[in-house]
Amino acid sequence: MEPSKPLLICVVGATAIGKTALSIKIAQHFKTEIVSADSRQFFKEMTIGTAVPDANELAAAPHHFIQTKSIFEPYSVGDFEKEAIALLDNLFKKHKVIVLVGGSGLYVDAVVKGLDQFPTVPKEIREELKAELEHKGLDQLQQELKTVDPAYFEKADIHNPHRVIRALEIYRGSGQPFSSFLKSETTQRPFDIMYIGLTADREVIYDRINRRVDIMIENGLEVEARALWEHKELNALQTVGYRELFAYFDGEISREEAVSEIKKNTRRFAKRQGTWFRKNENILWFDYQDEPTKVINTIHAELF
Repeated sequence: MEPSKPLLICVVGATAIGKTALSIKIAQHFKTEIVSADSRQFFKEMTIGTAVPDANELAAAPHHFIQTKSIFEPYSVGDFEKEAIALLDNLFKKHKVIVLVGGSGLYVDAVVKGLDQFPTVPKEIREELKAELEHKGLDQLQQELKTVDPAYFEKADIHNPHRVIRALEIYRGSGQPFSSFLKSETTQRPFDIMYIGLTADREVIYDRINRRVDIMIENGLEVEARALWEHKELNALQTVGYRELFAYFDGEISREEAVSEIKKNTRRFAKRQGTWFRKNENILWFDYQDEPTKVINTIHAELF
Protein backbone atom coordinates (compact mmCIF):
# COMPACT_ATOMS: atom_id res chain seq x y z
CA MET A 1 0.00 0.00 0.00
CA GLU A 2 1.13 3.52 -0.71
CA PRO A 3 1.79 5.36 2.58
CA SER A 4 0.67 8.63 0.99
CA LYS A 5 -2.76 7.26 0.12
CA PRO A 6 -5.63 7.30 2.62
CA LEU A 7 -6.94 3.91 3.70
CA LEU A 8 -10.49 2.53 3.75
CA ILE A 9 -10.81 -0.43 6.13
CA CYS A 10 -13.82 -2.56 5.17
CA VAL A 11 -15.21 -4.69 8.01
CA VAL A 12 -17.35 -7.45 6.49
CA GLY A 13 -18.97 -10.76 7.40
CA ALA A 14 -22.28 -12.44 8.08
CA THR A 15 -25.15 -10.82 9.93
CA ALA A 16 -24.96 -10.98 13.76
CA ILE A 17 -21.24 -11.84 13.69
CA GLY A 18 -20.07 -8.72 15.58
CA LYS A 19 -19.05 -6.28 12.84
CA THR A 20 -20.43 -3.21 14.63
CA ALA A 21 -18.48 -3.81 17.84
CA LEU A 22 -15.22 -4.44 15.97
CA SER A 23 -15.62 -1.45 13.68
CA ILE A 24 -16.08 0.82 16.70
CA LYS A 25 -12.87 -0.48 18.30
CA ILE A 26 -10.96 0.10 15.06
CA ALA A 27 -12.44 3.58 14.63
CA GLN A 28 -11.57 4.50 18.23
CA HIS A 29 -8.00 3.28 17.78
CA PHE A 30 -7.46 5.35 14.65
CA LYS A 31 -9.53 8.26 16.02
CA THR A 32 -11.69 8.16 12.93
CA GLU A 33 -15.26 7.71 11.67
CA ILE A 34 -17.49 4.88 10.46
CA VAL A 35 -19.44 4.70 7.20
CA SER A 36 -22.24 2.12 7.19
CA ALA A 37 -22.79 0.03 4.06
CA ASP A 38 -25.77 -1.84 5.45
CA SER A 39 -28.52 -1.41 2.89
CA ARG A 40 -31.36 -1.50 5.44
CA GLN A 41 -29.86 0.51 8.31
CA PHE A 42 -30.19 3.58 6.08
CA PHE A 43 -33.91 3.82 6.86
CA LYS A 44 -35.16 5.71 9.90
CA GLU A 45 -38.49 3.84 10.04
CA MET A 46 -36.68 0.50 10.47
CA THR A 47 -34.83 0.28 13.76
CA ILE A 48 -35.39 -3.02 15.55
CA GLY A 49 -35.54 -5.27 12.49
CA THR A 50 -32.30 -3.93 11.02
CA ALA A 51 -30.26 -4.09 14.26
CA VAL A 52 -28.98 -0.54 13.96
CA PRO A 53 -26.22 0.41 16.42
CA ASP A 54 -27.69 1.47 19.75
CA ALA A 55 -27.24 4.90 21.36
CA ASN A 56 -24.07 3.86 23.20
CA GLU A 57 -22.53 2.44 20.04
CA LEU A 58 -23.41 5.54 18.02
CA ALA A 59 -21.86 7.70 20.72
CA ALA A 60 -18.66 5.61 20.78
CA ALA A 61 -17.61 6.74 17.28
CA PRO A 62 -19.07 9.02 14.59
CA HIS A 63 -21.34 7.04 12.24
CA HIS A 64 -22.66 7.91 8.77
CA PHE A 65 -25.60 6.48 6.77
CA ILE A 66 -27.42 5.22 9.87
CA GLN A 67 -31.15 6.01 9.61
CA THR A 68 -30.58 9.01 7.35
CA LYS A 69 -33.15 8.05 4.70
CA SER A 70 -36.88 7.34 4.62
CA ILE A 71 -38.49 4.24 3.18
CA PHE A 72 -40.73 6.61 1.22
CA GLU A 73 -37.76 8.05 -0.72
CA PRO A 74 -36.45 5.96 -3.63
CA TYR A 75 -32.85 5.13 -2.76
CA SER A 76 -30.70 2.84 -4.88
CA VAL A 77 -27.23 1.37 -4.59
CA GLY A 78 -26.23 3.89 -7.27
CA ASP A 79 -27.41 6.75 -5.06
CA PHE A 80 -25.43 5.27 -2.19
CA GLU A 81 -22.27 4.97 -4.28
CA LYS A 82 -22.39 8.66 -5.26
CA GLU A 83 -23.13 9.87 -1.72
CA ALA A 84 -20.59 7.56 -0.07
CA ILE A 85 -17.76 8.56 -2.42
CA ALA A 86 -18.56 12.26 -1.91
CA LEU A 87 -18.59 11.71 1.86
CA LEU A 88 -15.29 9.82 1.80
CA ASP A 89 -13.67 12.64 -0.18
CA ASN A 90 -14.56 14.98 2.68
CA LEU A 91 -13.72 12.58 5.51
CA PHE A 92 -10.29 11.80 4.06
CA LYS A 93 -9.45 15.50 4.35
CA LYS A 94 -9.62 15.00 8.13
CA HIS A 95 -8.53 11.39 8.57
CA LYS A 96 -5.96 9.07 6.98
CA VAL A 97 -8.11 6.05 7.84
CA ILE A 98 -11.89 5.53 7.52
CA VAL A 99 -13.87 2.41 8.48
CA LEU A 100 -16.58 1.05 6.17
CA VAL A 101 -18.77 -1.61 7.77
CA GLY A 102 -21.62 -3.77 6.50
CA GLY A 103 -22.82 -7.17 5.43
CA SER A 104 -24.36 -5.93 2.16
CA GLY A 105 -21.72 -7.10 -0.28
CA LEU A 106 -23.20 -5.21 -3.22
CA TYR A 107 -23.06 -1.92 -1.30
CA VAL A 108 -19.48 -2.52 -0.12
CA ASP A 109 -18.48 -3.33 -3.70
CA ALA A 110 -20.21 -0.19 -4.99
CA VAL A 111 -17.88 1.94 -2.84
CA VAL A 112 -14.75 -0.10 -3.43
CA LYS A 113 -15.11 -1.17 -7.07
CA GLY A 114 -17.81 1.00 -8.59
CA LEU A 115 -21.08 -0.20 -10.07
CA ASP A 116 -21.68 -2.31 -13.12
CA GLN A 117 -23.25 -0.90 -16.27
CA PHE A 118 -26.44 -2.63 -17.38
CA PRO A 119 -28.30 -2.27 -20.66
CA THR A 120 -31.53 -0.31 -20.81
CA VAL A 121 -34.54 -2.57 -21.23
CA PRO A 122 -38.15 -1.71 -22.11
CA LYS A 123 -40.38 -0.87 -19.13
CA GLU A 124 -42.94 -3.33 -20.43
CA ILE A 125 -40.69 -6.22 -19.44
CA ARG A 126 -40.71 -5.16 -15.80
CA GLU A 127 -44.48 -4.75 -15.89
CA GLU A 128 -44.83 -8.26 -17.33
CA LEU A 129 -42.65 -9.65 -14.57
CA LYS A 130 -44.63 -7.83 -11.89
CA ALA A 131 -47.83 -9.33 -13.28
CA GLU A 132 -46.26 -12.79 -13.28
CA LEU A 133 -45.17 -12.28 -9.68
CA GLU A 134 -48.73 -11.40 -8.69
CA HIS A 135 -50.43 -14.23 -10.56
CA LYS A 136 -47.87 -17.03 -10.46
CA GLY A 137 -45.86 -16.26 -7.34
CA LEU A 138 -42.20 -15.69 -6.55
CA ASP A 139 -41.31 -19.40 -6.73
CA GLN A 140 -41.82 -19.53 -10.49
CA LEU A 141 -39.65 -16.45 -11.07
CA GLN A 142 -36.97 -17.93 -8.81
CA GLN A 143 -36.97 -21.12 -10.89
CA GLU A 144 -36.59 -19.12 -14.10
CA LEU A 145 -33.66 -17.21 -12.63
CA LYS A 146 -32.04 -20.46 -11.49
CA THR A 147 -32.34 -21.81 -15.04
CA VAL A 148 -31.19 -18.77 -17.02
CA ASP A 149 -28.59 -17.39 -14.59
CA PRO A 150 -27.43 -19.99 -12.03
CA ALA A 151 -24.33 -17.91 -11.19
CA TYR A 152 -26.38 -14.94 -9.99
CA PHE A 153 -29.03 -17.20 -8.41
CA GLU A 154 -26.37 -18.61 -6.07
CA LYS A 155 -25.43 -15.24 -4.58
CA ALA A 156 -28.57 -13.14 -5.00
CA ASP A 157 -31.19 -12.45 -2.36
CA ILE A 158 -33.71 -14.64 -4.19
CA HIS A 159 -36.36 -13.96 -1.54
CA ASN A 160 -36.39 -10.28 -2.51
CA PRO A 161 -38.81 -10.03 -5.46
CA HIS A 162 -37.29 -6.75 -6.60
CA ARG A 163 -33.85 -8.38 -7.00
CA VAL A 164 -35.30 -11.36 -8.86
CA ILE A 165 -37.34 -9.14 -11.19
CA ARG A 166 -34.32 -6.91 -11.86
CA ALA A 167 -32.17 -9.89 -12.87
CA LEU A 168 -34.88 -11.37 -15.08
CA GLU A 169 -35.72 -8.10 -16.83
CA ILE A 170 -32.07 -7.73 -17.82
CA TYR A 171 -32.04 -11.30 -19.13
CA ARG A 172 -35.31 -10.99 -21.04
CA GLY A 173 -34.40 -7.57 -22.43
CA SER A 174 -30.86 -8.39 -23.54
CA GLY A 175 -30.80 -12.15 -23.95
CA GLN A 176 -27.75 -12.22 -21.67
CA PRO A 177 -27.68 -13.31 -18.01
CA PHE A 178 -27.57 -10.58 -15.39
CA SER A 179 -24.27 -11.98 -14.06
CA SER A 180 -22.58 -11.41 -17.44
CA PHE A 181 -22.82 -7.65 -16.87
CA LEU A 182 -21.08 -7.81 -13.51
CA LYS A 183 -17.76 -6.30 -14.42
CA SER A 184 -14.42 -7.81 -13.53
CA GLU A 185 -12.50 -4.55 -13.68
CA THR A 186 -12.47 -2.35 -10.60
CA THR A 187 -12.96 1.41 -10.72
CA GLN A 188 -9.78 3.05 -9.48
CA ARG A 189 -10.41 4.89 -6.23
CA PRO A 190 -8.09 7.53 -4.72
CA PHE A 191 -7.66 5.45 -1.57
CA ASP A 192 -6.25 2.07 -0.58
CA ILE A 193 -8.52 -0.74 0.54
CA MET A 194 -8.08 -3.26 3.35
CA TYR A 195 -10.68 -5.92 4.09
CA ILE A 196 -11.20 -7.34 7.58
CA GLY A 197 -13.61 -10.26 7.75
CA LEU A 198 -15.23 -11.86 10.78
CA THR A 199 -16.14 -15.52 10.68
CA ALA A 200 -17.33 -18.38 12.89
CA ASP A 201 -18.49 -21.97 12.54
CA ARG A 202 -21.86 -22.19 10.83
CA GLU A 203 -23.52 -23.51 14.01
CA VAL A 204 -22.23 -20.51 15.96
CA ILE A 205 -23.49 -18.03 13.34
CA TYR A 206 -26.89 -19.71 13.24
CA ASP A 207 -27.17 -19.71 17.02
CA ARG A 208 -26.28 -16.02 17.16
CA ILE A 209 -28.90 -15.31 14.50
CA ASN A 210 -31.60 -17.24 16.35
CA ARG A 211 -30.83 -15.41 19.58
CA ARG A 212 -30.78 -12.03 17.84
CA VAL A 213 -34.21 -12.67 16.33
CA ASP A 214 -35.60 -13.61 19.75
CA ILE A 215 -34.20 -10.36 21.17
CA MET A 216 -35.73 -8.36 18.29
CA ILE A 217 -39.13 -9.91 19.00
CA GLU A 218 -38.75 -9.12 22.72
CA ASN A 219 -37.77 -5.54 21.85
CA GLY A 220 -40.93 -4.93 19.82
CA LEU A 221 -40.23 -5.93 16.22
CA GLU A 222 -43.86 -6.99 15.78
CA VAL A 223 -45.10 -3.53 16.78
CA GLU A 224 -42.58 -1.86 14.48
CA ALA A 225 -43.58 -4.09 11.55
CA ARG A 226 -47.31 -3.57 12.15
CA ALA A 227 -46.82 0.20 11.90
CA LEU A 228 -45.24 -0.35 8.46
CA TRP A 229 -47.66 -3.04 7.27
CA GLU A 230 -49.75 -0.78 5.02
CA HIS A 231 -46.56 0.13 3.11
CA LYS A 232 -45.40 -3.47 2.65
CA GLU A 233 -44.99 -3.08 -1.13
CA LEU A 234 -42.16 -0.56 -0.74
CA ASN A 235 -38.76 -1.81 -1.86
CA ALA A 236 -37.11 -1.04 1.49
CA LEU A 237 -39.54 -3.35 3.26
CA GLN A 238 -38.75 -6.38 1.08
CA THR A 239 -36.53 -7.38 3.97
CA VAL A 240 -36.17 -10.39 6.21
CA GLY A 241 -37.86 -9.72 9.53
CA TYR A 242 -40.60 -7.62 7.99
CA ARG A 243 -41.83 -9.77 5.10
CA GLU A 244 -42.55 -12.69 7.41
CA LEU A 245 -44.49 -10.58 9.89
CA PHE A 246 -46.48 -9.02 7.07
CA ALA A 247 -47.46 -12.56 6.01
CA TYR A 248 -48.61 -13.17 9.61
CA PHE A 249 -50.62 -9.94 9.65
CA ASP A 250 -52.19 -10.98 6.32
CA GLY A 251 -53.32 -14.23 7.90
CA GLU A 252 -51.13 -16.39 5.68
CA ILE A 253 -49.07 -17.92 8.52
CA SER A 254 -49.16 -18.03 12.32
CA ARG A 255 -47.06 -15.81 14.58
CA GLU A 256 -44.90 -18.79 15.55
CA GLU A 257 -44.37 -19.63 11.88
CA ALA A 258 -43.43 -16.01 11.17
CA VAL A 259 -40.74 -16.02 13.86
CA SER A 260 -39.45 -19.37 12.62
CA GLU A 261 -39.37 -18.06 9.03
CA ILE A 262 -37.44 -14.94 10.11
CA LYS A 263 -34.78 -17.17 11.66
CA LYS A 264 -34.65 -19.50 8.66
CA ASN A 265 -34.47 -16.70 6.09
CA THR A 266 -31.84 -14.82 8.09
CA ARG A 267 -29.74 -17.99 8.18
CA ARG A 268 -30.14 -18.28 4.41
CA PHE A 269 -29.08 -14.65 4.05
CA ALA A 270 -25.99 -15.31 6.17
CA LYS A 271 -25.11 -18.25 3.94
CA ARG A 272 -25.32 -16.03 0.85
CA GLN A 273 -23.18 -13.40 2.58
CA GLY A 274 -20.57 -16.09 3.21
CA THR A 275 -20.65 -17.13 -0.45
CA TRP A 276 -20.22 -13.51 -1.57
CA PHE A 277 -17.33 -12.65 0.72
CA ARG A 278 -15.44 -15.94 0.38
CA LYS A 279 -14.87 -15.10 -3.29
CA ASN A 280 -12.82 -12.08 -2.21
CA GLU A 281 -9.24 -13.30 -1.79
CA ASN A 282 -8.14 -9.99 -0.26
CA ILE A 283 -10.09 -10.40 2.97
CA LEU A 284 -8.04 -10.95 6.14
CA TRP A 285 -10.22 -13.32 8.15
CA PHE A 286 -10.52 -13.36 11.95
CA ASP A 287 -12.56 -15.47 14.32
CA TYR A 288 -15.44 -13.51 15.81
CA GLN A 289 -13.96 -14.10 19.29
CA ASP A 290 -10.53 -12.68 18.45
CA GLU A 291 -9.56 -9.67 20.51
CA PRO A 292 -9.82 -6.34 18.64
CA THR A 293 -6.16 -5.71 19.49
CA LYS A 294 -5.20 -8.71 17.32
CA VAL A 295 -7.09 -7.21 14.39
CA ILE A 296 -5.62 -3.75 14.96
CA ASN A 297 -2.08 -5.16 15.22
CA THR A 298 -2.61 -6.96 11.91
CA ILE A 299 -3.79 -3.72 10.30
CA HIS A 300 -0.63 -1.99 11.46
CA ALA A 301 1.52 -4.86 10.22
CA GLU A 302 -0.10 -4.65 6.79
CA LEU A 303 0.35 -0.89 6.70
CA PHE A 304 3.92 -0.79 7.84
